[in-house]
Amino acid sequence: MPRQRAGTLRIRARPWLLLAPSLVFLLAFTYWPLVQVLEGSFRDQAFGSVASWGIGNYTRLLADPHFGRAAWNNVLYAAGTIVPSVLLALGFALALRETTLFTMAARTLVVLPLLIPLVAAAALFTFVFLPGEGLLDWYLGPFGLRAVNWLGSPSLALGAVCAITVWKNTGSYMLAGVPQELLDAARIDGARAVARFRHVTLPMLGPTFGFVLPIALVNALVQVDQVVTVTQGGPSDSTNLLLYYIYQQAEQNHDAGLAAAATVIGVAALLVLTMASLRTMERGIHYES
Repeated sequence: MPRQRAGTLRIRARPWLLLAPSLVFLLAFTYWPLVQVLEGSFRDQAFGSVASWGIGNYTRLLADPHFGRAAWNNVLYAAGTIVPSVLLALGFALALRETTLFTMAARTLVVLPLLIPLVAAAALFTFVFLPGEGLLDWYLGPFGLRAVNWLGSPSLALGAVCAITVWKNTGSYMLAGVPQELLDAARIDGARAVARFRHVTLPMLGPTFGFVLPIALVNALVQVDQVVTVTQGGPSDSTNLLLYYIYQQAEQNHDAGLAAAATVIGVAALLVLTMASLRTMERGIHYES
């Protein structure tokens, strides 16, 4: 009997032993840093002074107009990148459903930006947006748009940064997974293209949307390589995003408490938005039987 009990304990402990290395790394590099950031957000300590505990960092953060501008820029950046990227990905996925030499080559071109690091893509687009001599001005010159300072104008810079991100991310959001037999059945029943798209394609893409939207929300918060490379938050804070604001407070202003408070607020907002998007997508999800 003791031998049988020991064997049962070994069987029950085996999954935990197999998971132990991953759990250790998860605790050490994910949850413990989160606890440290949360603790640091409530510790207000000026250089050379004794730490005081409270919500002083959050009070200073909410009173900082640069934080408000960065948060609003991030909202615009998320809307200006997620919506076009997902719509373009959906359009490409529908247009390139058939497997031919042309569609295979087109898929390769759409996915190719994924292989380019975001820093390199941002550096490339610096020459595309170059006023007067860039590729974009060369194509828009015949329409009267020449020598436009795309990255130096406060009203255009954030849109230019969004364009870089859309070009980079669209391939990773390409939506697929609609069974062809369902579309064929709808076509036989007399459903037109718009009806097939509305009543068959979109409902069946629910699981894919449920995966893509949270990933896109995370990317909208953490992808700031192009800002660092191209604009560094300028001009006039017009491209200053939340993560770049956190970097400025932590590394340039050496204000760890303010950076921690901004991190907590950003992660909390991201968590709420992700859960809301998942719940919204689950209501319209149809799974294959």
